[in-house]
Parts: sequence; C-alpha cells; structure tokens
Amino acid sequence: MRLIGFVLCVFVAFLGSVSMSQAQTRRIIQLSGFVSDSVNVLPGVHVYVPKAGRGTSTSPAGFFSMPVLEGDSIVISSIGYNRQHYIVPKGANDNLTIIVEMVSDVTYLREVQIMPFPTEEVFKEAVLALNIPFDNGIDQKNLNAELMALMLKTTPMDGAANYRYYMDQWSTSAADKFQPRTNPFLNPFNWARFIRDLKQNKK
Repeated sequence: MRLIGFVLCVFVAFLGSVSMSQAQTRRIIQLSGFVSDSVNVLPGVHVYVPKAGRGTSTSPAGFFSMPVLEGDSIVISSIGYNRQHYIVPKGANDNLTIIVEMVSDVTYLREVQIMPFPTEEVFKEAVLALNIPFDNGIDQKNLNAELMALMLKTTPMDGAANYRYYMDQWSTSAADKFQPRTNPFLNPFNWARFIRDLKQNKK
C-alpha cells in the first residue's frame, strides 16, 4: 500500500511539473488595439482575460494595451454592444495590434398604443358623440384693424422688450465709451439735409 501511494505521489508531481513547464513555455505578448463601432471610437470598453482575472479599459481615444499570454481568450464588452471574443494566436509577434469593431445590441420591442379607451369601438363612439361648437366665442369687433393698431401703440413693453431696449442702450454706450456723444441738432449737415427735404416736400 505504501508503495502504491508513493507511486501515485510521484505521478502527480510529474504531471504538475509537466503542466508548469508547459505554462512557462507560453510567451508574454503585449496586446494593443483600438475599439470602435462603425462610426466612432469607443472609450471605456472592458478588455479582460476571464481566466487570469486581469484586464483594462479603453482610453477616450478607444485605445488599450495589456500583457497577455499565447492562447488567452480575451473578452471585449461594453454596454449597448454585443460581446466580442478574441484568442491570442500562437506564434504571434511580441507586440500584437488588433482593431475590434463592436456591433450594437439592438432590441426591438413590440409597439404599444396607450389610449384612454379600452377598445377602438368605444373610442369611435365617443368621437361620434362629440358636440363641437363651431362658434369660437370671439367677438369680431375686437379684431378691428384700428383697434388693434391702437392697442399696439398703447401697450407697454414687457420683460423681453425691456431687456432688448436695455441691451441696445448698452451696446450704444459701449460704442461711445471713448468718444463724446454728439447732439444731432448741432450738426449743420443734418440741418442742410432737413432744409433740402423740406423744399422737396413743398414742391
């Protein structure tokens, strides 16, 4: 019995040494790449090796770089996109660059119509039972052109008009900041223009 146990221990140790030697023969590869959809690069995409428990995320430019081993299965996932898988090929270069194009995960839902009526027949009956008055209740005298013009002249400015007036005054004051504001009544050219227009109107 002791001999059988000793042989089993030696066999298990031999298998462990073989597996460790095989793991040590796997080369380390620096994997880099860009992740994008059909139009733009995708930042914040998770790139990781589930078995090894290591990974990284893409930069704002959609770039990532991480060390991997030959034969590692890499998962690329992001919210709103289908999960992608990539297996590092054996015999690859020490620096491997890939480009991953994600596909949108689109789920189409059935159309839902929300109505205040339980059935279409009830809705039709309610529409047919409506008594819509054609008289809108507006007195046509209030739509007189002269009255509307008078209301337009006498109605005071509201907040928007006051703000517009203030901004116009402020822009004028900014333009006249470094020069005196002239009085148009003291300009001889304005008087000459006024007299000329006055003579033309008399003719």
